[in-house]
Amino acid sequence: MEAFELMPIEKLMRPEGFDCECGVHHAVSCKYLKIARGAIELLPEAVRACGGRKAFVVCDKNTYAAAGERALRVLARAGIESTLFMLSEHGYPKVEPDEYSLGSLAMRFDTSCDIIIAVGGGVINDLSKILAFVSNLPQIILGTAPSMDGFASNSSSMVVDNVKSTLYNRCPAGIVLDTEIMAQAPMRMLQAGFGDMIAKYISVCEWRISHVVNGEYYCEHVAALMRNALKKIMDSADGLAKRDPDSVGAVAEGLVLSGFAMSFAKVSRPASGLEHYFSHMWDMLALERGREADLHGIQVGVGTVLTMNIYEDIKTLKPSRAKAEKHMREFDTAAWEANIRRVFGKTAPQVLAIEETAGKNDPLKHAKRLNALIENWDVIQDIIRAELPDREWLFEKMRVLGMPMTPADIGINRQDTLDAFLCARDIRDKYLSASFLWDLGEIEEFAEKLRSK
Repeated sequence: MEAFELMPIEKLMRPEGFDCECGVHHAVSCKYLKIARGAIELLPEAVRACGGRKAFVVCDKNTYAAAGERALRVLARAGIESTLFMLSEHGYPKVEPDEYSLGSLAMRFDTSCDIIIAVGGGVINDLSKILAFVSNLPQIILGTAPSMDGFASNSSSMVVDNVKSTLYNRCPAGIVLDTEIMAQAPMRMLQAGFGDMIAKYISVCEWRISHVVNGEYYCEHVAALMRNALKKIMDSADGLAKRDPDSVGAVAEGLVLSGFAMSFAKVSRPASGLEHYFSHMWDMLALERGREADLHGIQVGVGTVLTMNIYEDIKTLKPSRAKAEKHMREFDTAAWEANIRRVFGKTAPQVLAIEETAGKNDPLKHAKRLNALIENWDVIQDIIRAELPDREWLFEKMRVLGMPMTPADIGINRQDTLDAFLCARDIRDKYLSASFLWDLGEIEEFAEKLRSK
């Protein structure tokens, strides 16, 4: 099989895709990609390449100022009609990727349009992907900041019934990233993109661990593609701090490669581990309280620091079957449910429903996972050593960029950090480091270590 992870990014978009030895046919629906200075001027070319004639342009007030107004002018000069829709906060501090925003978008959709252009980043891209998917229309993302890795993914990170969820759809048909525009984004958004990418060290590591423990699907070629994306990001980190458009372009390419990896795998696994679940939990707690969460990538960056520190202790952990079995025997379902209700409030019924379907607390399933953990602990330790970089090297890269490093830096208190760690395994059926620490009966001890730092 061709080693697609070694190919130039343009070759990854070939229509026939790749038949992989992992058994999955890897392909992306992206037809047009341009990452360059002045790329916004090529927006009409992108529209035509994706088969569009009239565009439904989606912005918020910030992305309209950054690129939306100019995009409308560029389209008009090229003779391409458009309809603009501006997303609003509807009572929240910022636009949320929830049912209200998606419903507003759908109700205001101009059905005479045959292509959707999302101007912005994460939330606008996620909402527009779903609209494009359900209406069976092509979508183009005109990025305004290198702030997240979802440009080319086949999924949307949404709030469904107040639970942070991943909805699978398809990769955008076109991606236009103007590095001069992106370089002028607020530094917080550049930091967010870097934070979203450094998480991939952990996500690939935990993907491999879940493959060993649960037999979860894993593709080494997709993992290698993610590692290559990481290398592009890390090699350009210093230039990102200086807002160099070429460095921003290299980072943007790494973010797109990350999205391709998710699309190839058909799941978010290559890009999301425990570090993302800290962010998901903090998002949910903020929504529950009517407060504003920080940028996803900023929270993920802090979650990465926390998770890297957790793995330093995991490296010295000696699993005990007796301790793990005692933990399972003494598991108190009523106490667990009461804690879920304390942490999640009105969202608790949805979280409890996830367990009813997944059965993560089932003793028989636990026994099977525990056997795999004990029998393969040396393999798991080898994976950790192979995938995770030197902790201080990574932290220094973050410091050079001026990134927040602790929950307190972004206004997260110790209790919310502990709750995020202890409940991360409860909000989706994904096997994380918090999951195997729970299986080993070590979760409370590791929570105490978090509490004392």
